Amino acid sequence: MTVERATEFGAAWNSGDPDLIVSFFVEDGIYHASVGPDQLGKSYFGKEEIRVGAKTFFDRFPDGRFENLKVVVFGDMGTFEWDFIATDATGKSVSTAGCDLLEFKGHMIAKKNAFRKARG
Repeated sequence: MTVERATEFGAAWNSGDPDLIVSFFVEDGIYHASVGPDQLGKSYFGKEEIRVGAKTFFDRFPDGRFENLKVVVFGDMGTFEWDFIATDATGKSVSTAGCDLLEFKGHMIAKKNAFRKARG
């Protein structure tokens, strides 16, 4: 994995295109969303489930965008650090800080584990 390719994957999360997201994952990839019922949030296994997870994300945050993406790649691991900006239910723009832990297989994503800061 290169920093450039990982950055392309990070930018894909601003596309609103679940198929583009899935194109970066290995067949048996894993995506742990930052929210959900389990300790790791909602987990999606394999490309079909990851497509559902990405679509769910885009449907929930139709105007959401990631800014200030900082990408680090070290061997078969990597990290993203970002700010996510979206409109909340009251119409207010809200910024949330977060990060992703990434695992790679070659130039593909094997696992994306998302975390975000909770206010309160």
